[in-house]
Amino acid sequence: MGALWHPFSDMGVVEENGEFVVARGEGVHVWDDTGKEYLDATAGLWFANVGHGRKELAAAAAKQAQTLAAYSTFGDYANPPVIELAERLAGIAPVPGSKIFLTSGGSDSVETAAKIARRYWFEMGRESKRYIIGRSKAYHGMHYAGTSLGGIQGNTEGYGVLVDDQAHVAWDDAEDLRATIERIGPENIAAFFAEPVMGAGGVYPPPEDYLMAVRKICTEHDILFVADEVVTGFGRIGGAWFASAKFGLEPDFVTTAKGLTSGYIPMGAVFVAPKIAEPFFEQGAGRWLRHGYTYSGHAVAAAVANANLDLIEAEGLLDEAARLEGSLAAALKPLEQHEAVAEVRCGTAAVAAVQLHDIAKAAPVVAKMRELGVATRAVGAGGVQYSPAFVMTDEQVNQLAQVTRQALDVAL
Repeated sequence: MGALWHPFSDMGVVEENGEFVVARGEGVHVWDDTGKEYLDATAGLWFANVGHGRKELAAAAAKQAQTLAAYSTFGDYANPPVIELAERLAGIAPVPGSKIFLTSGGSDSVETAAKIARRYWFEMGRESKRYIIGRSKAYHGMHYAGTSLGGIQGNTEGYGVLVDDQAHVAWDDAEDLRATIERIGPENIAAFFAEPVMGAGGVYPPPEDYLMAVRKICTEHDILFVADEVVTGFGRIGGAWFASAKFGLEPDFVTTAKGLTSGYIPMGAVFVAPKIAEPFFEQGAGRWLRHGYTYSGHAVAAAVANANLDLIEAEGLLDEAARLEGSLAAALKPLEQHEAVAEVRCGTAAVAAVQLHDIAKAAPVVAKMRELGVATRAVGAGGVQYSPAFVMTDEQVNQLAQVTRQALDVAL
C-alpha cells in the first residue's frame, strides 16, 4: 500500500489497480515509467499550453533560483521578475488599468476574488452585500469559497455548509440569475462567478448571447462580475489572451492560473479592475487587505511565467489555439453519429468533450484509450475530455478522434 493519497480519487480503486506513473513529457506526448508513449489529450490538467519538456522554462527557473528563489512580497517587498510579470499581465488584461494579485493556483485565485469582492462592498459602506452566486455544473476549485460556488454535486457532498450567503443558478439561463437576484435582493449580493466556457463540469460552451446577458444583469443590479478563466485564460479560448476580451465582458475580476506558467510551476493571478482596486490603493485610507499567501509573488514562478508568455508570443500560440478550436470540432464532431455518443461539445475554444449516453461507460472508454496510447480523463457526467497543448498538430488531433472511436466501439 503506497503512501500517496491522490486528489479526486477513489483510493480503494487505486490501491486495487495500481498507479499510472507518468515519468516524462515532451511536446504533446508523455511516457509512463515502463517507457510506453501516450498522446496527451488534456495537456496535463488543462495547463501545458506550450507543451511538455520546454527547456526554455526549465532554464528560466534554474537561472532565477540561482539568483533569488523566493522572498515574501508582503508589505512593500517585491522582486524583479514579479514586478515585470505584474506589469506584463496588466498590459494584456481584459480591463485596462487592472491590478494584479498573485496567488499559488486557481483555487487560491477564486478564494481571493470572493474575499476581495465582499471586502470591497464593506469598504463602500454596503456591508449587506455578501452573497456570492455560482452556476450549476460549475467548477471553481476546492477551497471553501470555490467548493461552495461549484455546481458539481459530488464535489460538495459530506462537507456541510462551508460558506454562508451563497446561491446557485442554472448554468444556461440568464433569466434564472435575474430571478435569483430579485429573490435575494441585489442589496445583499456581492458577486456572480462564471466560467466563460465551463471546464471540469463537462466542457460546456456558453449559450449564444448568455455571457453578455448575465454581464448586463450584474451591471444593472450593481453586482460584481467574476470571470473564472483558470481554464480559458492565456490563450485556450483561441485567438485571444482571455475569453473575457473575446466576449467583451469587461469583468470586475478575472481569476487565472494553469496556462500562466503552462503548469511548469504552481502560480495563479487575479486581475482586479481599477474600480474595485481603487479604494485599497487610496493613499492615507489605511485599508489593509489582510489576505495573501506565502508564495504570492514567488520569484521562480514569476520568472517561469514571463518565459512562458515569451513562448506564447514568439510562437504565435494564440493563433494555434484558434486553429485547434476548429480542428477539434472537425475531428470529433463526426463521433456524434456513433451509437454510444450523445453529443460532442466543442467550437468555442481549444477544448472539447465527447458525451456518452451511458455515463458509466466514460471510465472504461478512458481506460481503453490509454491502452491504445492516448491519455485523457472522464469529465463532468459521462464526458471524455480534450484540451491539448497548443502545439498539437491537426494530424495528432485526428489520432485522438480515431482512438476515441476505437475505444467507443469496444465500450459498446
